[in-house]
Amino acid sequence: MLLVFDVGNTETTIGVCDGEEVAFRWRVTTDASRTPDEVFLLLRALLHASEVRERALKGAAIGSVVPAVTGPLAEACERLIGQPAVVVDARSALPITLDVDEPLTVGADRIINTLAASRLHRCDCIVVDLGTATTYDCITGDGRFIGGVIAPGVQMSAESLFRKTAKLTATELLPPVHVIGRRTEECIRSGVVLGAAESIDGIVRRIKAEWPGAQVPLVIATGGLAGAFKALCKELDLLEPDLTLKGLSMAHELLS
Repeated sequence: MLLVFDVGNTETTIGVCDGEEVAFRWRVTTDASRTPDEVFLLLRALLHASEVRERALKGAAIGSVVPAVTGPLAEACERLIGQPAVVVDARSALPITLDVDEPLTVGADRIINTLAASRLHRCDCIVVDLGTATTYDCITGDGRFIGGVIAPGVQMSAESLFRKTAKLTATELLPPVHVIGRRTEECIRSGVVLGAAESIDGIVRRIKAEWPGAQVPLVIATGGLAGAFKALCKELDLLEPDLTLKGLSMAHELLS
C-alpha cells in the first residue's frame, strides 16, 4: 500500500492507495506551522485509528501547492515509512508534456490531475477541480497538457462577500430550492451556488469552443465541492472525487 498526500491551500487530503484504489482517506487542515514531529504523530494516529500498519506501507507520494508544508511532511513520511517520499512537481519525469509558456509554474495538483485523467480515460479531458480555487486543466489524449483556467473557489467567493458587506452574514452554501430567494440566506445561496454553477458551465463551454482538434473533451469533476456541483452543472460529465489521490499513486509508480 502507498501513502499519498494532496496538499491544498486550505485542506490536505491524505489517502492510502492499494494500486489505483483508494482504501482510506482523511482530510486535515493544511497547517504550515506543524513540525515534522507533529506531522509524524498525526499520521501515525490516523493510520492506527484505521488499523493500517506502518510496515504495510511501501512508499509515499506528495503533491503540494504549499511549499512550507512539503519539507516537514516529507521528513515525517521518511521517519514513518523508512524511505524518502516521492515529491511530484513540474520537474518530475512524468509521461505528460507541459505544452505551456511557463511549464515550471504549473502547480503539482494540476499536473497530477491531468496525469490521472489521461491515463484513466485515454482521451481528451478537462479536469475541473473545485477546491480553494476552481481550476480547469486541459490535456489531450496523447498526454499533452495545453493549459487551462484558474478562478476563485466557491468558498473563497462567499467569504469575500461576507467579509466586505455589513449586513450579509455567513450562510451554509447549500443548493437553493428556488432561484428567487425570499429570505436573505436564500438569496445568498442562489447568488453564490448557482452563480458558481453557471460560471463552471460557461467556462467549460468556452474551453470546448477553443479546443484543438475535433474530439469533444470529457469533463471530469474532482475536489472537495465536486459532489455538490455535479448535479447543478450540465457540462460536468463524470465525478472522480479521488482523481488526485489516484494520480499520486500513478506518479509514484512511474517515478520510483
